[in-house]
Amino acid sequence: MSKAKTIWLKDPEKHDFPSAQDYLELLFEPKEAKVIVNKLKKAVTISKKAKDILRASELPLLAKDNVHVQANLKKFRKDQKLSPILLVRSTGKLIIADGYHRMCASYYLTEDLEVPCRLV
Repeated sequence: MSKAKTIWLKDPEKHDFPSAQDYLELLFEPKEAKVIVNKLKKAVTISKKAKDILRASELPLLAKDNVHVQANLKKFRKDQKLSPILLVRSTGKLIIADGYHRMCASYYLTEDLEVPCRLV
C-alpha cells in the first residue's frame, strides 16, 4: 500500500475549505463555522488510519459503487494526488467536514491506510 500513500497531497486544496464551511454551517452558526475553518487552514497535516476515522465519525462506509467513491478510486488507480480530509472534533464525536468520499475510497484500498488529514 506504500504506492497509495504517495498519491495524497501534502495540503488540502483551496476549494476544500469553502466546502467544509458550507457543511459545517449546517451544524454550527456561520461565525463559528468560519472560526473552525480558519483553524483547519492553520492546522498541521497529520495521518490517521481509515478504519479509525470511519469508526470515530460514526458514519457508514459508503458503497463501493457510489459515484463519488468510484471517482476517487479511479484517481487512486491513476496515481492522481488527492487532498487530505478535514476533520473536526465536536462533543466527543468526529465530523468529516470535507473528504467523506475520499475517506471511503481509501478504506476500500485497505482499512489500515494512513489517510492525511487536518484535525481541529
